[in-house]
Formats: sequence, C-alpha cells, structure tokens
Amino acid sequence: MVLQRNKKVSFLVVLLAISVATINCQTFDVTKYGAKPNGQIDQALADAWKEACAAPSKATIVVPKGTYNLNKAFFLGPCKSPVVFQMDGILMAPSAAKGFKDGEGWVTFEKLQHLTITGTGTFDGNGGQSWGKKCKRTDYCEQLPINIRLNFITDSVIEGITTKDSKQFHFTVLEGENLLFTNLKIIAPEESWTTDGIHLGRSTNITITDTTIATGDDCISIGDGTKQLKITKVTCGPGHGISVGSLGKYQNELPVEDITVTDCTFKGTSNGVRIKTWQGSTDGVAKGMHFEKLTMDNVETPIIIDQKYCPWGACTQFEGKPSKIKVSDVVFKDIKGTSSTPKVLYLVCGAYPCEGIQLNNIDLKTTGSKIKGPAKSVCTNVKPEMSGTVNLPPCTTDDSA
Repeated sequence: MVLQRNKKVSFLVVLLAISVATINCQTFDVTKYGAKPNGQIDQALADAWKEACAAPSKATIVVPKGTYNLNKAFFLGPCKSPVVFQMDGILMAPSAAKGFKDGEGWVTFEKLQHLTITGTGTFDGNGGQSWGKKCKRTDYCEQLPINIRLNFITDSVIEGITTKDSKQFHFTVLEGENLLFTNLKIIAPEESWTTDGIHLGRSTNITITDTTIATGDDCISIGDGTKQLKITKVTCGPGHGISVGSLGKYQNELPVEDITVTDCTFKGTSNGVRIKTWQGSTDGVAKGMHFEKLTMDNVETPIIIDQKYCPWGACTQFEGKPSKIKVSDVVFKDIKGTSSTPKVLYLVCGAYPCEGIQLNNIDLKTTGSKIKGPAKSVCTNVKPEMSGTVNLPPCTTDDSA
C-alpha cells in the first residue's frame, strides 16, 4: 500500500510540475512563423515545433485566437525539455479527407514525455461531409482521420481544449502512461458515425475527469491492455455510453483490468456502462471493474455485459460461436435513473460464466415512448450477487426485445 501511495503522489507531483509555468519558459508563437488567421498553418506549426522541441528548457507553442486551416500535423519527440501546446485558436480541418492511411491522425503527438496540451481553443475536424458518405454503418472507416492521436505519451496533461466534429475518433491513446484528461469538451452530432470521444488501448494509469462528451458513438471506449483507468465526473450524451471493448476481435489481445467509473451522468444514450466482446473471440481477460454513483437519464439499456457483440451483422461467420473473453470481478453500485426501453439490465455472458458480478443499490425505472412491454433483466450464463436495495425485475434468459 505504501508503494502504491508513493506512486500516486509522484504522479501528482509530475502533473503539477508540468502544469505550472516557469519563469524561463521560452515561447514560440506560430504567428511569428508566418501563420495568419484564415490561412494555412501547416508549415508554421512544423517550424515552431522543431524549435520548441529542441529548446534546452521548457517551451510553449502558442496558437493564438483566430481560425487557422490545417491539412495535417505530426509532432514527434522525444524533445529536450517539457513542451506546452497552448491552443487558444481554432484549427480547422479540410472538409474532404485525402491522403490519410488507415487509423492515421489529423493531429498526432508521438513519443513525448511531459507534454501539456491546454487552452481554450478547438480542434475542428470538419467531419460533416464524411459521416455516412465515405463509409457505411457496417464499416469501420479506417481511412477517415482521427482528430488527435496520442502515441507513446507519458507523464502528460490534456486540459481545457475542445475537439469537435471529428471525421472518426476524437482522441485515441496508444501505449500512454500517467496521463490526465480534464475539463475537455468533445462534441459531434448524434448522427455522426464512429466518432468515439476517447479511445484507449494498451495504456496504464490514465485519469479522465470533469469532461463533457456528446457524440455519435462511445463517449469513452476502452481497448485491450488498458489498466488502472479512472473515469470520474464525466457527462455523456448523446452517444453509446462508456464501453469496455469491444474486445476479442484480434489475436493476442492483452487483459483489461482495474477500471473505475464513478460520479458520471448519462443523458439519452443508447447504453450506459457496457462491457462488449465479439462472438467467436479467442481467449482473453477483462476483470476488476467498478461502476459506481452513476445517473442514467432516459438511457436505452443502462447496464450491459454483451458477449454476443456483433454489430450490423459484421461477424456472421462466427454466429453461434461464443466469446472466450473471461469477464470477472465487476461491481455495479449506486446506479439510479431511467431506461427508455424495457431492458434495464442485460448480462449475457459467453463461453465462460461471468464470475463475481455484483449489483448493489440499483434503482432503475422504465420511462418514455419506446416502452412496449414490462421491464426485464436478461441474465445468461451469470448469477449476479445482489445486495442493498435492488429495484430490478427478476432475471430471465429471454433475450428478445
């Protein structure tokens, strides 16, 4: 316990150190490199980054107020000193996505330590012309760019900024460690597809807090290898809720464990908190997840474990083959509010029974025009342990609508 406490204290010290400006901080204003409002900023950003990354002491890149057009930006480290990206303007992406490879970012930060992305500005992905036109709902749309990619970033803070109308995911985090996301606004219309707010994979010790996410897909999606993730004080909606997964689509996925979601509100989402694994998956592990103090406001299905995940018939070749992701030690506690469909609880487990599933103080009622029958709790290959006051219908194996 002492070692764990010291680790947390050290992380807080690091975050405080990189968030507080120093007297000798060097400033690199992109307007000094030729950037002008309503003009292209690509070269100015590249030139400012090159000098800031090579600076011998803490450096701040400033994008002042105004709208700047950006085709693509790639900020590669390591840098000699901590770098602050002070974003107070608007970076505007082209309406058409051209020249992007699968999974590529519109703005990418890579191999950096002690990075701070801050400010009152907006990364505007200008995605309106891409949703539903460049790809169908059954496709993943790999060649549409992600608004902000964070690859191999450690000991860093992302705060205050807005990301808007991404063509694909808003943030993706790959192999990040010791990251804080706070006071963010992540916005896209409900009809936008594959516009997850924050997607994490193979990352450790991540905190997401005091953030508003309104989008057309998962507010936060948690991929394989994610550990020690804390999500708190997030408002989600519209969107697909906060999801662990989907898991099991690829070979050699790493375990997901030690996930905490607390003090969050879901408004008009299709799901609340969800664990989803693909049919026909190979063996894997998802364990040690805690969902507590959550408010559901007109959410279609508030609590979900779905090990028959197969959206839009995309895995018909695996139909009837159970998921082999082992789900265990999951706590749902102090969850209240309303469901807009009869399925207030949906726990459908795969090849292995879900174990250690706890329901404690759950109060969910059905409401709204979509209610066409009595409320139901679906429980398959799982025996949830119930304690406290649990206001839910008795479990049934009837999976029909």
